[in-house]
Amino acid sequence: MEDNPLWSRRGFLGMGVGVLGAAGLAACGGDSDAPSRVQPEVPKELLDAAASVKGSSMGVLSQKLYSTAANEALDSSIKKFADATGTKIENSLVQADAGDVVAKIDAEVKGGVARDLAFMTDSRFIAQFHALGDLEDVTDIVKALTAKYGEPCAEAKNFCVFDGKWFAIPYHFIGIGSFLRKDWMRDKGIAGKEVYTWEELRDLCLEISDPTKRRFGWGMTVNRSGDGNGMIEALINSYGGAIASNDGRKVTFDSPETVQAATFLGDIYTNPKYQPMLPPGVASWADTSNNENWLAGILGYTRNSFSVYADSKTKKNPVYGNTHVFSDCIGPATDKSLLLGQSQGFVVFKGAKNAALAKLLAQYLVSAPALLGVAKEAPGLAMPAWAKVWDADPFFTSGDQAFPMLRKMSQQPLPLSTKNGLAFPQKASAGQQAVVAAYVLTDMMQQVVQGTAPARAVTAAHAKMVQIFTQQGLPQ
Repeated sequence: MEDNPLWSRRGFLGMGVGVLGAAGLAACGGDSDAPSRVQPEVPKELLDAAASVKGSSMGVLSQKLYSTAANEALDSSIKKFADATGTKIENSLVQADAGDVVAKIDAEVKGGVARDLAFMTDSRFIAQFHALGDLEDVTDIVKALTAKYGEPCAEAKNFCVFDGKWFAIPYHFIGIGSFLRKDWMRDKGIAGKEVYTWEELRDLCLEISDPTKRRFGWGMTVNRSGDGNGMIEALINSYGGAIASNDGRKVTFDSPETVQAATFLGDIYTNPKYQPMLPPGVASWADTSNNENWLAGILGYTRNSFSVYADSKTKKNPVYGNTHVFSDCIGPATDKSLLLGQSQGFVVFKGAKNAALAKLLAQYLVSAPALLGVAKEAPGLAMPAWAKVWDADPFFTSGDQAFPMLRKMSQQPLPLSTKNGLAFPQKASAGQQAVVAAYVLTDMMQQVVQGTAPARAVTAAHAKMVQIFTQQGLPQ
């Protein structure tokens, strides 16, 4: 980041430009091919409600999106709101994959210097902040938004709700998917499918690889990274393993199913048979490496949030037209993908000095007019979190061939079950989220790759998880 490893600050001064017309659910004008010209209006009801806080200020903490233009579009929406309400709003970026983000923000909350409002990925962070006592109850806002915009995305009802109360306001749905090079497949006479087993995918990646042409089929790392974490956990879940029990309270990681999954994945990185499909340097990749290598056109497969897909589309990268999108792979314990997607959730921190303005800004940013500019710069990565917002603009329903899949994912009936009794999403757990943030999964796979027997590595990881759960107030 520009200023230091965690924060990048951007200040906005509201200029009090006066009352704009009510926007309702309608999208604002502007060329659909020029998202930078979208001018999101602020609804009159929010302007009226903000009259009492005119002249005040607040701070926002935004989880960095892997699209500079999308971050700038969000800035534009925040500035529009600040200008219209005559307030001052400072927006700062946070790199969520830094590993210590929860500890740093918790220290700010406890020290009384936290921002008023933030948005963070619900399945990764909200339970941790709630367990630390850092969040305000925002049930009233969610109820008001539900009355206006219909139901929020399905997974948010699991990760943002504790004891029947909402502690995060769903902001936008984050598409997650798997991507294959359909032109490489076509060269081998392979037709794309909607669902693959992990074994089928592995073999396909090997078949489409050709190092002499800089074609490397398997574009995933098990080095410390958010994408590595996500891939490892998804594979383990599909095999019938899980970090914790369905109630999120007991570590259940050390199981035959987990060992089977770790054995399968470790073989990809250690068996000479699969060496031709591994890109150079994959063992040391960081969080953006698969994005960069996919966009460079040298990977046959990667699993990612839709940031990489969005980049290929908005930057007119030829990879976009050659991308086959599918949801995720299945394993021995699954008949269909367990992919839930994620959503960003707005949280109001305890001790917020301007909670009233923070809640009004959140209600504005979830609306179609405010979200549209961000979504156009990050197609698939920033999609509506609310049912009626999906229908508020043609871009959300038909702006890309992948959007219907993402809408179905965001609204699918939950939980999704495995053959051996696991149900996803499992109850939101500070322990599970802390385990993922500590990179226990990637560290375990690194041990396997370096020669540790999978069963031994799994047992060691289980012991670390027990320690982390206990530290999070979930003694084992």
